[in-house]
Amino acid sequence: MERVPERVLISGGGPVGLICAYALAKENIPVIVFDENSELQEDPRAATTHPATLELLADLDLVGKVIEQGLICPIFRFWDRPTGNLVAEFDHELLRDDTDYPYVVQCEQFKLTRILVDLMRSMTAADIRFSHRVTSVSQEDQSVSIEVDSPNGIKQFQGRYLIGSDGGRSTVRTEAKIPFEGFTWAERFLVLSTPFDFEAQRGMCHRNYISDPEEWCNCFKVAGDGPPGLWRTVYPEAADVPEADLLTDEYIQNKLQNFFPSRDKYDIVHRNLYTVHQRVAATFRKGRVMIAGDAAHVNNSIGGMGLNGGIQDAVNLAEKLIKVWKSGASDSLLDKYNDERRTFAIEFVQAQTIQNKNRLEAKDPKKRKKFLDDLQSIAADSKKARQFMLKSSMIEAMRRI
Repeated sequence: MERVPERVLISGGGPVGLICAYALAKENIPVIVFDENSELQEDPRAATTHPATLELLADLDLVGKVIEQGLICPIFRFWDRPTGNLVAEFDHELLRDDTDYPYVVQCEQFKLTRILVDLMRSMTAADIRFSHRVTSVSQEDQSVSIEVDSPNGIKQFQGRYLIGSDGGRSTVRTEAKIPFEGFTWAERFLVLSTPFDFEAQRGMCHRNYISDPEEWCNCFKVAGDGPPGLWRTVYPEAADVPEADLLTDEYIQNKLQNFFPSRDKYDIVHRNLYTVHQRVAATFRKGRVMIAGDAAHVNNSIGGMGLNGGIQDAVNLAEKLIKVWKSGASDSLLDKYNDERRTFAIEFVQAQTIQNKNRLEAKDPKKRKKFLDDLQSIAADSKKARQFMLKSSMIEAMRRI
């Protein structure tokens, strides 16, 4: 019988796949990462890194580089758009005794992937192949095989395990016949990036949630390529309006002026419109195939929990694979990865992000008032505020696992 190559195959070279690869390669477990793109993608969508995730990155000796390339943001605020009032401010300093990282770091996900690729260049156990798209998956008792569309044609690879971190439209998940259960929101999210200084001009901190019964907005700052940084604003958009109409200069200028009137025209350096899902895979493990990140679960971006959940998947899975590979643990330990991370995705990330969206867009006057009053009450009480932030920072849920 032909010997199965002693390696882990990973489909998807985004932050989740590369975190998995890095954690395994650090332990001299051979990995091959296949990514369909010709190079790392500068996807500006996700940036928020919560304290619970910073703790995991610290364990991998990555947190210093992430902080260096991002912005430390200890404060976040809730605003009421109809009145223009600041409703509540929360300061992560209240978590000083709970974590070494009492703040959020705004570091765009493409910076994390750059960090990881640079570190893995010197690792003999790591092999990263761009312009390689996984097209099919099959399993045997002791191995998993994939077909890959490469620059030199279709190639076959075999390994002991396959990790699918290839996004919401995951080929690995589809090939493994794992249902992706949930729903799609009627609204799409419009993301606009501008160097306009909302802190100096509008008195905003680096993370803001603006509630409105008709049209809410999130506004936050990222480091960009360096000072002065960029500000991103996110808005809901109707599903029946053509995408091209929503991305015109005229529409975008009107959108920003409607929310944040200015005498000057806004400089727009990035615009994107995307469909928003709330879905969780029926299982995160099927035989020798595991899925993680957006391949396993997707959610709306309010609260910044998608990328964090994916990184947490990657670390959890890598830790268990290392025990199976190096310590002789039964691979039934990988079922625990499914149990822990799927439960986390359903009971925390899905529930929290759906609640976040419903609260920001609440239309019933009584429900809106209760939401805003509750936030004010929580922010005014340090004990309640700490509990609120233990949840929003993902610390509470992570420590239940």
